[in-house]
Amino acid sequence: MDHITIKTLGQLKASNYKSLAVKDELRKNLITQLQSNEAGFEGILGYDETVMPELQTAILSRHNILLLGLRGQAKTRIARLMVNLLDEYIPYVSGSEIFDDPLNPISWYAKHEINIHGDNTPISWQHRSERYTEKLATPDVTVADLIGDVDPIKAATLKLTYNDERVIHFGLIPRAHRSIFVINELPDLQARIQVALFNMLQEKDIQIRGFKLRLPLDVQFVFTANPEDYTNRGSIVTPLKDRIESQILTHYPKTIAISREITAQEAKITAGQKETIEADGLVKDLVEQVAFEARQSEFIDQKSGVSARLTISAYENLISTAERRMLINKEKNTFVRLSDLTGITPAITGKIELVYEGELEGPAKVAHTLIGKAIKSLFNRYFPDPGKAKKSKVANPYFRITEWFTEGNTLDISDQLTLAKYKKELMQVDGLSELVKQFHPKLSANQSLLMMEFVLHGLAEYSQLNKKYLQSGFGFSDMFDSLFNTSPGDEDEDDMDFR
Repeated sequence: MDHITIKTLGQLKASNYKSLAVKDELRKNLITQLQSNEAGFEGILGYDETVMPELQTAILSRHNILLLGLRGQAKTRIARLMVNLLDEYIPYVSGSEIFDDPLNPISWYAKHEINIHGDNTPISWQHRSERYTEKLATPDVTVADLIGDVDPIKAATLKLTYNDERVIHFGLIPRAHRSIFVINELPDLQARIQVALFNMLQEKDIQIRGFKLRLPLDVQFVFTANPEDYTNRGSIVTPLKDRIESQILTHYPKTIAISREITAQEAKITAGQKETIEADGLVKDLVEQVAFEARQSEFIDQKSGVSARLTISAYENLISTAERRMLINKEKNTFVRLSDLTGITPAITGKIELVYEGELEGPAKVAHTLIGKAIKSLFNRYFPDPGKAKKSKVANPYFRITEWFTEGNTLDISDQLTLAKYKKELMQVDGLSELVKQFHPKLSANQSLLMMEFVLHGLAEYSQLNKKYLQSGFGFSDMFDSLFNTSPGDEDEDDMDFR
C-alpha cells in the first residue's frame, strides 16, 4: 500500500485497507516467512532446533510470551527482532497519543476526531521500528509508569472533572497500543505492579486511582526473566504467569563452533586489527572453551550463568593484547600467542559470579584455572595424551622436552616479546620444534610457534611441567624442581604458581 498518498480516513476506506490485531499481523507475516523459507530472526545462532520452533509456534498461536533463561542468552535480542514480523507501515489517527486505528478507534481523542471530521479525519502512518517499547523492570517502577495516572494540570487546564477520561496521562503500555511491549527481568517488578498487569492482559480495562476505563488495548506482550530471580530477588506472581500463554526456555551455545560463530558476529574488531593481527583457530577455540569450562566450574555460581558476553569481551581483549605488543615493538603485524591469554583475565573476572569456594581462591586465580582447563580440554585434539605417553612402553614423544627442563633450564614467555625473541625462546627448548613438525608438518611459521607454546601449556596442565602465571605472561620450569625449591611465602600476586 502506498501510505504516502493516503492522508484521510475516506481515502483509507476507499483503499479497502483491513485492520489486523497486532498478534494477527505477526502471525500473518510469519506464515509468509515460513512458506517462503526466509530465515527470519537474523543473527540469532544456535536456536534453530530449540528456541526458534517454540517461538514461531507461540506467534502462530497468538500468545503472549515469556522468554526464560540465564543472562547472555539473546532473550532481549529475540524480542527486538520480532519487530521485523510487523507490517512496514500502519495508519493511525493523526495526533492520537496511543496511535488509534482509524477503523477501530478506542480513545476519546480518536473517537472525537472521527465524529467531527468523518471521512476527512487526518491519517498518519507509523513505521514498524516505532512499534516497539521496552522497559527494564526495576523495584522503583510504578503503576503510573506502565499504565498511567491522573494529570491534575491537564484537568485544570481543560477545566475537566476527574470523571473525564481526558484527565488521564497514559503510561508506556497504552502508548504501545498496536505494538510489541517488552518487560525485561519481570521478577524484579514488585508484586503489586505485576497484579496491575492482570486486567490489561485479559480483561482489557485499566484502573488508575479508582478510575476504571474500558480500553481494549491491542498489545503483544513479551517478558524476559532469569530463573535465578525466582529464588534470589523475586518471582512472577502466579496469576500473571498463568496469563502468559507460552513460556520458552533459552540456553547457551551447545557447541564450540556455534559459540565461535556468535563471538565472530558480535566482537567489535576493527578493520585495522583484522589486517594486522592473525588469530588462529586454536586461540579462538580456547576462548570459547574458557566459557564452557566456566559453566561447569565448582567455583562459579551456575544459577547466575556465564554470559556469551564473556567470550565476546575476552576475544576483543585477546586481539587488543596482541595489538598492544605490536605497537610497543613497532612491528607491522603480529599473531595471537597463548601468552596473550593473560590479557583476557579482566573479561573473565568481570563476567562471573563466584560461590564461596571461588571467593576463597580469588577471581584472578579462578580465571587462570579456567584458562588452564580450556587448554587441557583441547590439547588431545592436537597431540597425544601426555599422561598416557609417559606410561606407554613406546617412546615418549615429550621426553626430550621434559628432560630439558629437568636439567635445570627454565623458560619465561612474556606477552611483550618481539617475534624474534619469542621464536628464540621457544627454539631453545630441546625437541619442541621437532615434536610440532612430527604431528603438524604443514603449519605456517607463525602457527608452528603457536603450537610450540601450546605444547608447553599442555604439558603443564598434565603435570609434566611447572607453570607460573607472571605479570605479563607465563613461566615454565621442571615440575619436581619447583616442588623442592619453593618455600612458604616465596610467591606473591605477580608470580603465582597454579600447579
